[in-house]
Amino acid sequence: ALLLPDITNPFFPSLVKGVQLLANERGYLVLLCSTLGDEKSEEEYLKLLRTKQVDGIVAVGLVLHRRQIERLAAGGIPFVSLDRNIDLPGAPLVQVNHRQSAMLATQHLLALGHRSIVHITGPLGLRVSRERLAGYLAALARAHVKPDRRLRIAGDFTEDSGYADIERLLAESVSFTAVFAANDLSAIGVMAALKRHGRRVPEDVSVVGFDDIHLAAYTSPPLTTIQQPTFEMGRSATQILIDAIEHSPRRSRATKTVFDGKLIVRGSTQPLRSG
Repeated sequence: ALLLPDITNPFFPSLVKGVQLLANERGYLVLLCSTLGDEKSEEEYLKLLRTKQVDGIVAVGLVLHRRQIERLAAGGIPFVSLDRNIDLPGAPLVQVNHRQSAMLATQHLLALGHRSIVHITGPLGLRVSRERLAGYLAALARAHVKPDRRLRIAGDFTEDSGYADIERLLAESVSFTAVFAANDLSAIGVMAALKRHGRRVPEDVSVVGFDDIHLAAYTSPPLTTIQQPTFEMGRSATQILIDAIEHSPRRSRATKTVFDGKLIVRGSTQPLRSG
């Protein structure tokens, strides 16, 4: 079974494809469950999957709690968490290096001469958001740039959040020349707000996203972003799960697999204009 929060989110299709193709190659069918980001629905799906005796579960972008994991283990159902840390040390996890990838995004803007760089985070209750924030701050520190608290904004990974956050900064006359958004959807909202207020991307403000969803290459201008290898991550999680199903969790691969993000430079960033 593949359990994820929102099938409509453009981050997931490539990841789902990676899971499904390898599962099918190995003779497994994939049952897709979308929780719509609701913890109660997540709990109900997990209960249903335990009673239906599925072979194993890949949980994508969900925060599994210790009690949920223990119930799965008691039922003999292997699982792998993909792109979210889980509440049990040593539990199987596949993810990108969020901190290092966020450093890479911020360092790209710093190398272009930008110093007033906005960071719009994801929900700070999520470890991935906190790790991306830590990467942003680490890059500033390495460049000896003092962080401006006004430029650090808590978002929620949506276009609406990116749009509203930039509108608020502009209304408050906060000066900035670049934005690093914690995901591509937020970055798309950022660019829409800048355009509405007559700020050109990248001539006036450079913008970097995170994820490299399919749409990122087709925004105007095309979005510079951090590419997560979602297809490969999906295959990796599936291979770990199948190893656990066909052998045993003890003989499966290492519990934590970390991929590197890759900077994809497109048209939304350019060197800071002098004067």
